[in-house]
Amino acid sequence: MRFLSRALGAALPALIAIALPLPAIAQTAPAAAQPDAPIKPNLAPDSQKPWLYQGSDLPPHPDWTFGVLPNGLRYAVRRNGVPPGQVSIRVRIDAGSLMESEDQRGYAHLIEHLSFRGSEYAGDMESKRIWQRLGVTFGSDTNASTTFTQTVYQLDLPSANDASLDESMHILAGMMEAPDLDQKALDAERPVVLAEQREQPSAQVRFGDASRELFFAGQPLADRSPIGTIKSLQAATPASVQAFHDRWYRPDRTVIVISGDMDPALFVQMIKKHFAGWQGKGPDPKTPDFGKPDPNEPVSANIVEPAFPPVVGLAYVRPWTVGDDTIIFNQKRMIDMVAVRIVNRRLERRARSGGSYITANVSLDDVSRSANVTTVSVLPVGDDWQKALHDVRAVIADARTNPPSQAEIDREVNEILAVMKNAVATSAGEAGARQADNMVDAVDIHETLTTSETSLKILEGAVAKKFFTPANVLASSKKVFDGVAVRAIVNTPKPDPQAPAELAAALKEDVSGAAGARASARKVGWDDLPSLGKPGTVTARKAVMTDPDIEQVTFANGVNLLMFPNTSEAGKVYVRVRFGHGYNALPGDRVTPAWSGDIALAASGIGDLTQDDIDRLTGDRQIGMDFGIDNDAFEFSATTTAADLADQLRLIAAKLARPGWDPNPVKRARAVTLASYDSLSASPNGVIARDLRGLLRDGDPRWATPPRKAVADLTPQAFRDFWAPILASGPVEVQVFGDADKRSIIDAVAKSFGALKPRAANDNLDPAPVRFPDHDATPVVRYHGGKDDQAAAVIAWPTGGGVEQISQSRKLELLAAIFRDRLLDQLRSEAGASYTPQVVNEWPVGLPSGGDVLAVGLVPPAKTDLFFRLARGIAADLAANPVSQDELDRAIKPLKQLVIRMSTGNIFWMDQTKGGSTDPRRIAAIDTLPTDIVQTTPAEIQALAAKYLRPDKDWSMIVLPKDEAPE
Repeated sequence: MRFLSRALGAALPALIAIALPLPAIAQTAPAAAQPDAPIKPNLAPDSQKPWLYQGSDLPPHPDWTFGVLPNGLRYAVRRNGVPPGQVSIRVRIDAGSLMESEDQRGYAHLIEHLSFRGSEYAGDMESKRIWQRLGVTFGSDTNASTTFTQTVYQLDLPSANDASLDESMHILAGMMEAPDLDQKALDAERPVVLAEQREQPSAQVRFGDASRELFFAGQPLADRSPIGTIKSLQAATPASVQAFHDRWYRPDRTVIVISGDMDPALFVQMIKKHFAGWQGKGPDPKTPDFGKPDPNEPVSANIVEPAFPPVVGLAYVRPWTVGDDTIIFNQKRMIDMVAVRIVNRRLERRARSGGSYITANVSLDDVSRSANVTTVSVLPVGDDWQKALHDVRAVIADARTNPPSQAEIDREVNEILAVMKNAVATSAGEAGARQADNMVDAVDIHETLTTSETSLKILEGAVAKKFFTPANVLASSKKVFDGVAVRAIVNTPKPDPQAPAELAAALKEDVSGAAGARASARKVGWDDLPSLGKPGTVTARKAVMTDPDIEQVTFANGVNLLMFPNTSEAGKVYVRVRFGHGYNALPGDRVTPAWSGDIALAASGIGDLTQDDIDRLTGDRQIGMDFGIDNDAFEFSATTTAADLADQLRLIAAKLARPGWDPNPVKRARAVTLASYDSLSASPNGVIARDLRGLLRDGDPRWATPPRKAVADLTPQAFRDFWAPILASGPVEVQVFGDADKRSIIDAVAKSFGALKPRAANDNLDPAPVRFPDHDATPVVRYHGGKDDQAAAVIAWPTGGGVEQISQSRKLELLAAIFRDRLLDQLRSEAGASYTPQVVNEWPVGLPSGGDVLAVGLVPPAKTDLFFRLARGIAADLAANPVSQDELDRAIKPLKQLVIRMSTGNIFWMDQTKGGSTDPRRIAAIDTLPTDIVQTTPAEIQALAAKYLRPDKDWSMIVLPKDEAPE
């Protein structure tokens, strides 16, 4: 049952992502289920149930219509108006890389590419152009993915009508039944697939591949990456690819899912019209046996990636079994979820307090219909992975041996209840694309999909049955941390022949009793937050926009509120607090600890409360706090509800008024950054992420990655000295947009930010200038430590910034879109030299300058000159010749539709109006947004290209393998 995201973590460990602190819950007993409204099982015979629910007693989702065509094709359709006018279509083929033979490796993915390239109903690359004319953005609205078990084609059709839906379904039918698989298409697209394979981040891919080979040894999953092998792809012929297609692309292995803002009956009509005549070729193939975990395979492995942290991946592997997706099955699985969450919380608490590991995380998942796996990812502090693994295993051993307290259990159950209740409250605002994706996921893992209300009742039923007891959770802990095999892999920066044996011995080490005493949690309440003073008074109110109805409220202490009460996203309220001056307030001539804020500032506590205390205070509420730096402001943000809005604002206001300075988050931020430092040199993408933005700002340390020494030297006191004055000074703008009424918003802001003492204004701010580097005759060269067939090429042209010429920035978006389309065609579709060439326009409204048009391509080292030749050729042609109206329309219509869809959500309006309380020009500029896009002419595009894409102003960069570095 797809009742909650199953993501208790990634199924397979790769480079350890920095685990965010788990939200906590007040230690109160979970609410009992309503005895008069229990979940009613569906006891009808399977013949009377929709196809997704056969074998299950879960009530079918009432908003979905299910059906099966005579040829065996299944479908699920529903109406959804989020965003208005959009129809989201998914076509799922039950064929992935696990269906491939040895000489067919990569074929499922290859056919995905070929199907999009052309078919019987749309010629070479013609479907892309047709959909662009319908307002579809290539690569986001149209996409596809191939996994181990399925291939899914995606289309999000904006402003759909009968004609555009009919044409789109016609194209999709041709892609499934009769794609172009001839020699010409194969020769054109095979290099693109090989480029995609080449561009994968090498260290992460190798670690992921090595983990899969170990964890699933003896099963096809171990060595069946969907990307395939160079050997099999190069050997592919039209006949061999056609044979794979004919075998697996069949209507009886196809599911069509549609969720959109039209009549579901029309969806069914279109499915029947375009897919009912499709017939499979040959006998129906049997899905191969994916095998079971073999306990006789090796238990440990070592991989050497010098630019990768010494990360440990641990797996408890069990057979994957298909059981009935029933109410009781899901209620028992919820006990497993609670058991895993308790261990994760204990691990996180130890990491926060300065343990032997930076982060450790447990996840539980069914993997590719091959195994049920509990994975544990551990990122040590420094190189001592043995100590880190020992300490993590000790926590797990404790969970397997000793029952948790009822308070621990109640905390987790309450958190899950809070999440599910919020899902019920916000279900009306769930996007159709997400609903379609959830349905496809449910089909893939052989489960069902139910409503948020049903999910909540299932959990409440488990609470009422007293499933969540210490004894039951202990039993689940023993189960999820056991398996047919227990395996572990470690990455070491240097070759270590003893590492596999040491790791195998570590798995057998007796760690019982080594976890020590469990930490006791002190009781906290909202009264423990620092006092803010008397509520502020309103000194001014004015409407800054009438459509939509956005109002500005000014308080006596100088705080400005921008509010937009609306019900477009039911149950959600977005909060953004902008204070100070962001990058404009930072020095441009020296390195600062600004880099540490994203990791450590929110986690450093409030007053005397640590982050653990705040977790307990807010865990059963929709309250959070994220931090970021914008060009002209520092920002705290959160998504909350009307009921939690007042306390959400109070929490952030208290952070500004009396921040805490717990040293442990600073130490953790330092360790995290140092652990990931070398990985930035492991691939061209990593080097670009590390160096490009600083280079494009002429070495300005505000945007450059800090030197390793600056990271290592950061102390808690230096952290405090830097951030304390920033939190205490500068103007405050509060944005509250969403499902709350004006009166409650104003009252909540008055009692929080309106109650703050007046802040120092920083009127003497003198921002450091933002500089673009001088034109270079030869590219700047950087080197990476990844594969020797990987390189990157970058070219950029300076533009501008600020609000005065914002209309020009919008037209530059169209110029960039046209440039991107041409570069995609020439570099990818024609030359096959790059899978993901990009062209982007950045125009910082919060800076007086610093904008650019940037083109980047990941290419083989020998093709960097080709990239520059093509990019400069496109730039010169755009400056010399007007584009055709059709080419311009294929840029205008997707951008127009993107703006229309985004404008139905609150984040769009927050981004457009931010800073508007002190700079009204930003809000005034919103009125010209539609005309700036739709009224752009070919002559304007040409003039912009001539103005900005000048050969004497461009700056370029290449990233080459380190073995090409001069001696």
